Amino acid sequence: MVNIVTVAWSLISWTMKMAGVVKPCTVEIEAGTVMRFWVPSQTIPKPTKPVVVLLHAFCADGLANWMFQINSLSKNYAVYVPDFIFFGGSITDKPDRSLIFQAECLAKGLKKLGVEKCAVVGLSYGGMVAFKMAELYSELVQAVVISSSVLAIQESMVNRAVEDIGFSSCSEMLLPSSTEGLRILLAVVVYRNIWFPNCMFNDFLQVMFSNRKERSELLEALVISYKDIHVPKFSQPIHLLWGEKDKIFKQEIAHKIKERLGNNTTVEVIKKAGHLVNLERPCVYNKCLNKFLSSVMFDEKK
Repeated sequence: MVNIVTVAWSLISWTMKMAGVVKPCTVEIEAGTVMRFWVPSQTIPKPTKPVVVLLHAFCADGLANWMFQINSLSKNYAVYVPDFIFFGGSITDKPDRSLIFQAECLAKGLKKLGVEKCAVVGLSYGGMVAFKMAELYSELVQAVVISSSVLAIQESMVNRAVEDIGFSSCSEMLLPSSTEGLRILLAVVVYRNIWFPNCMFNDFLQVMFSNRKERSELLEALVISYKDIHVPKFSQPIHLLWGEKDKIFKQEIAHKIKERLGNNTTVEVIKKAGHLVNLERPCVYNKCLNKFLSSVMFDEKK
């Protein structure tokens, strides 16, 4: 029987390639570790436009997460969309599951692709990796956009969030094993109720939730104790672009992050949108994103 999600993903990737926007590229980071990137179709050997790197959330790969942003951004920027380790076509035989490891792999991969400077845009899990990249590679990361994410997750924060929503653990919420679990997760991450038939949920579970053991380990590695929380002093401009009705990281969290990071950080809230703000309100999100990027990367485009 045909998997609807596989067909849809193939159609999206084919459309991107035929339109000359992005194409897939596998990069060997080191022995035993490879990452798949979607890279600008016309960028060889180095990008000729300012670079924007889009970092995906936990329940999908890069192309599925950012399909509504890639074309909008590609008019003015060289867009790179990686799949994190254990997502899409990215894999490793290393035991490290930390945000630092994901950030290091990304930085090495981008360097091999000829990227010297970039802005990073991260959603949810991708936002945490974006913060870590900005902290570790300030010479690479010139600006940061964060949506629906935090600097670090405390155990108390996780417990409170998942219990409020009705799950027993973060893994149960983000790694559903049934159509009902996936349906509940969808209701949590979007503002408006969206109906899909069970067959589509089944297909999505088969395609997007591979490497369950390793992804569960990624979630475990996210949780830190209170004493381990460190707030870096970022040199880059940071824009927090949030959904007004985010049920996981409520908009009050964005304002608290701004208070902790200081005057170099701005907050913008998009109405009638939830955790997956870029997918729910893509036109508004793209307008806000392009406006911020043009303000911080203007000199790069000259």
